[in-house]
Amino acid sequence: MHIGLLTGGGDCPGLNAVIRAVTLALIRECGARVTGIERGFLGLCTKASRPLDEAAVRGILAEGGTILGTHNRADPFRYFGAGGADVSAAALSYARDDLGLDALVAIGGDGTMVIAERFARLGLPVVGVPKTIDNDLPGTDRTFGFDSAVAVVSEALDRLATTARSHGRVMIAETMGRDAGWIALEGGLAGGADMILLPEMPFSLDAVAAFCRQRESREGHTLICIAEGAHAATESVSVREILHDSPGRVRLGGVGNWLQEELAPLLAGEVRSTLLGHVQRGGSPTAYDRVLATRFGYHAAQLVRSGAFGRMVVLKGDDCGSISLTEAAGGRRLVPPDHALLSTARGLGVAFGQASLL
Repeated sequence: MHIGLLTGGGDCPGLNAVIRAVTLALIRECGARVTGIERGFLGLCTKASRPLDEAAVRGILAEGGTILGTHNRADPFRYFGAGGADVSAAALSYARDDLGLDALVAIGGDGTMVIAERFARLGLPVVGVPKTIDNDLPGTDRTFGFDSAVAVVSEALDRLATTARSHGRVMIAETMGRDAGWIALEGGLAGGADMILLPEMPFSLDAVAAFCRQRESREGHTLICIAEGAHAATESVSVREILHDSPGRVRLGGVGNWLQEELAPLLAGEVRSTLLGHVQRGGSPTAYDRVLATRFGYHAAQLVRSGAFGRMVVLKGDDCGSISLTEAAGGRRLVPPDHALLSTARGLGVAFGQASLL
């Protein structure tokens, strides 16, 4: 049995732990040969791969990033290297004929699962492993990389809080998460944020300003954690920029600076904003993410071993299971309005910028 393995989309802590677990389990329990596809699906388009054995994955459990490299725009069905043409047939031929792969394990987020599902429909046996710091993939309670990102946000808020108290400022920390508020919500709770602004809950600028003024008179400072996809109820979309090298796509980011500029004239004290950005993606995974990534990798190998293709590994409660790639592809898991963490935060006095609570 010859199995291919790739990591697609953005990097995140825990990818190497999955690579290690998949490789070791397939070699030791299945006697399989494992090949790593370099830089995600780009490697299928450019014919770039290398063998993976036990020596190749030794010592990478705690290492950030991915030893195979990744790419977040390499879609063989719309390949940028061919002017947007569909080169999936050539990519499939490389996997099947040149490499002789019996199956492919694709580790990635929603974009990777969409591509993996399309290859599965073309007849390539595929198993997916969910990866995103945003924790927004449907069907799984948790994705590896998320806990590591939350830890970064929590530590950043701890540091910003001391400056907020010392100078009597409003300090704003902008997190990643796209249109899902999981990082801001859990990171904000862990870091003791006074206000958390989420994409799922459009906020009132007046309510945010009123909350900060109340704290100015009482505590003298305010710590705000805002997700990059959050936006005011008066704005139709979040703050974003166009990616000129990728037509039709946008990148979220900058809402923290926007909020700073809008709040400054409404408050007596100073307002400062910090964009946490890609520090949330880098570095060594937390112990939780190392264990979760290892479990996901091992379970993916078991799906391959049993011939359960066209499926993605998921975590439900404390158990690993799987769902079809069709269920996983193209969906988004957002923070529901009745989530227990929202009630917990409100019970502790955390505000969400809602006008109804003025």
